[in-house]
Amino acid sequence: MKGRKIAIVGSGSIGLFYGSKLASAGCRVFFLMRSGFEAAVRNGIRIHSAAGPLHMEKPEAAKSPEDIGPCDGVIVAVKATSNAALPALIAPLLGDQTWILTLQNGLGNEDFLASHFGADRILGGLCFVCLTRRNPVEVDHIGHGMLSIGEFHGPPRDRTSRLVQAFQDGGVETRLAHDLAAERWRKLVWNIPFNGLCTVHRTGVDGILGDPGLLGVCESLMDEVRAIAAAEGHEIPREYAAHQVERTRPMGAYRPSTLVDADAGNPLEIDPIWGEPLRRARLAGIETPQLAALCIQLNSLT
Repeated sequence: MKGRKIAIVGSGSIGLFYGSKLASAGCRVFFLMRSGFEAAVRNGIRIHSAAGPLHMEKPEAAKSPEDIGPCDGVIVAVKATSNAALPALIAPLLGDQTWILTLQNGLGNEDFLASHFGADRILGGLCFVCLTRRNPVEVDHIGHGMLSIGEFHGPPRDRTSRLVQAFQDGGVETRLAHDLAAERWRKLVWNIPFNGLCTVHRTGVDGILGDPGLLGVCESLMDEVRAIAAAEGHEIPREYAAHQVERTRPMGAYRPSTLVDADAGNPLEIDPIWGEPLRRARLAGIETPQLAALCIQLNSLT
């Protein structure tokens, strides 16, 4: 991937962090930016991390996809609430062999991109990372960072392996996902309870872990997610859910992305993270009372 041209669509905390890592590995990374364009040109992009700071002094930033042109790869890091804008943003970035990797949360995003650009182009990635954005060009890396990347359809290809290696070269723990759908369900075991409960109760993850009642609801939600996943052919052991609780404890008062959006008055990614799993549970005839109640609570915030 060294020297390959890659566009980042969605230069928020996720896009800035992983785009900077690829740039440090020798990829030619273009950041599609609007509000942060002038600041990026003037001050560069900074990642503040205990693992080591990263400063891109002269990032390649652009205000429009036409200014970037066709690329070898496109990484989608916008929230799923902005999916309607993606066809127009991505089309100018495509060549005959351009792949598209979505790092978005929840279910259905690969399907959306495949419906517009063809399933053969699409890859999916799952980020297990704690990030907050200080301003449009500075990101605090609080912890974690692992990526899991796989093909939307079929087994991994050479391009998938090369992309995994590029992220690894940039210092990101990255692994190849042989079953992307299973990986999405595994991430939802954490995302559905912690992201949802933190948002509804306006607390960091420590507020969930420190309240026996909320922790009980969290564990029930994890069991419901595991049941839905099993109905779709993806068995997730109970030990995995318990591990997710333990790996959350060092995060302290970390505030998940949906809570940050709710506090800022931004649209919430309710449908891909909570609504679509609930729809699939109902189609499979699985009772998920905690998930249904959480969806009602989250929708009341919009």
